[in-house]
Amino acid sequence: MGALERVVDRLVASAVPLRREDLLEEARRVAAEEAPLDAARVAAQAVDALAGLGPLEPLLADPAVSDVLVNAPDEVWVEREGRLERAEVRFSDAAAVVAAVERAIAPLGLRLDRASPAVAARLPDGSRLHAMIPPAAVDGPVVAVRRFTPTVPDLEALVAAGSLRPEGADLLREAVRGRRSLLVSGGTGSGKTTLLNVLSAEIPAAERVVTIEDAAELRLRGHVVRLEARPPNAEGAGEITLRTLVRHALRLRPDRIVVGEVRGPEALDLIQAMSTGHPGSMGTVHANGPAEALWRLETLALSGETRPAADAVRRQLEAAVDLVVHLARRGEQRLVEVVAEVAAGVMVEAYRC
Repeated sequence: MGALERVVDRLVASAVPLRREDLLEEARRVAAEEAPLDAARVAAQAVDALAGLGPLEPLLADPAVSDVLVNAPDEVWVEREGRLERAEVRFSDAAAVVAAVERAIAPLGLRLDRASPAVAARLPDGSRLHAMIPPAAVDGPVVAVRRFTPTVPDLEALVAAGSLRPEGADLLREAVRGRRSLLVSGGTGSGKTTLLNVLSAEIPAAERVVTIEDAAELRLRGHVVRLEARPPNAEGAGEITLRTLVRHALRLRPDRIVVGEVRGPEALDLIQAMSTGHPGSMGTVHANGPAEALWRLETLALSGETRPAADAVRRQLEAAVDLVVHLARRGEQRLVEVVAEVAAGVMVEAYRC
């Protein structure tokens, strides 16, 4: 048995609470006895094995890493500065992968087992964790962690990074200050949440903003009320949907509503909010371009149980959305590719990268 295993066993047998701070102090003491020449490293690894996501912890601590992907116990990938690369870490077996996920989600009241083989969770640092196990994942446990990244300070920072030209920044600034409703579209990892955070800096401080998200990632500035959806608990109860939150948000006296990602029938409630007294509201949607973003929002609005008339939804949508801002990734860079204005159902490009 190696020094690391001996330290882990002693920590498990001790009465120390399974909190990182308490474990680290005890691990340092035990590692000084078991591995005096390498105590700091062994202590850190022992704590990761008991309180964190195990061998993934050093990757999650790397500010250059945006995503950590576990395809198998011995196959871990990271996205670092826009590039996917194989990481030189591994879990001992599939059970160790599942155990690491269970440690992360247990304080959140979530579970992962054959009866509930998929889980999505927001970790305490704001990172998003998704995990699937058999029978949903055919070849074994699969884990994806999207790290929470600090907010870009303002539009000028996007210009300095080459993600946006000055004229595009001026257009977006005037749109937000003028309370024009925005839909931000793009693919996964294109920077939609980052852009919403940046645009919030242009909202006047006197305005009250209510944010609605599956996992609370937005860090808007000003007078902000944050709402977060919740999946069912282990007994299948307690679910809070995005659509429920949108309806509650309308009763919280918002000046603007911001939906982190529209992905279901809550699209109808957002469209109605935008067109009935909440101009300047914003939302994001996965799409390949501005036109596709509107089509997707319309499709989502029609996906609920109420089944409104398609023509009525389309008219409301055309009246509700003033601008569609589309983001794209080109190599390692995230760009504001197109800003399209919507007027009377006609879409006109106002800016292109």
